Amino acid sequence: MIKEALNLSPKEKSQIIEALLLSLDQPDSIIENIWNSEIDRRIDAIEDGSTETIPYKKVF
Repeated sequence: MIKEALNLSPKEKSQIIEALLLSLDQPDSIIENIWNSEIDRRIDAIEDGSTETIPYKKVF
């Protein structure tokens, strides 16, 4: 299979590479749910004043 791919045109190789990379970049629903919960927790903490924020200019 690799020998065949090496004989493809640059455009065809690029299309295969893009398709393979996209197939690896599928979201993991468990991780997505964990991050969404964390985002909600952080927003709630900011809104209820239980966390201290740092101004942008102070960070950089």
